[in-house]
Amino acid sequence: MHRTPIQMLTVCGIAELPDQRERSVTHVLSILDPDHPDPEAFEAYDPHHRTILRFHDIILPIPGMILPARTDVEAILRFGDEVGEGRAGHAEGHLLVHCHMGVSRSTAAMLTLMAQADPDESEDALFERLVEIRPQAWPNSLMVGFADGLLSRDGRLTEALRRHYGRQIRRRPDYVQLMQDLGRGREVEMAA
Repeated sequence: MHRTPIQMLTVCGIAELPDQRERSVTHVLSILDPDHPDPEAFEAYDPHHRTILRFHDIILPIPGMILPARTDVEAILRFGDEVGEGRAGHAEGHLLVHCHMGVSRSTAAMLTLMAQADPDESEDALFERLVEIRPQAWPNSLMVGFADGLLSRDGRLTEALRRHYGRQIRRRPDYVQLMQDLGRGREVEMAA
């Protein structure tokens, strides 16, 4: 089974970025709200390869907000290609993916990168790995849907996401109200 070229994988939120400074981060994918300033924490990091994407953590159109788009997931996959090309055959390195809270956009991006790097790994195994990396993971369903198509997973990632949501709700019943309050009730309804 093919594994990601970088074995150290981290997902976090902006508030946690200073804690990662000493962990030899080599690659960073930043997903920020369009109007959020660039986090100052990166000024203290060692040199690293970084890509920044900007869109809101929503799954339905909201006036004045930017939905994640297919082009954003394509950019995540290009970042994955860059990571793979730069680290081919090397296990060292540390890939950090962050968004505002480290719960939704960043976990969807990390899932996408893992699925890209391990095309033969089952969807449920990918979600198990994601929860090991970030226990509170609630990946953005719109982003996962785009990844499903772009990676030719034929709906399997979305079906595994439904099961993942169900497991997360059983572990964290408070997610139901939280997601509904955030306008993400459709994801709660998706839960299997």
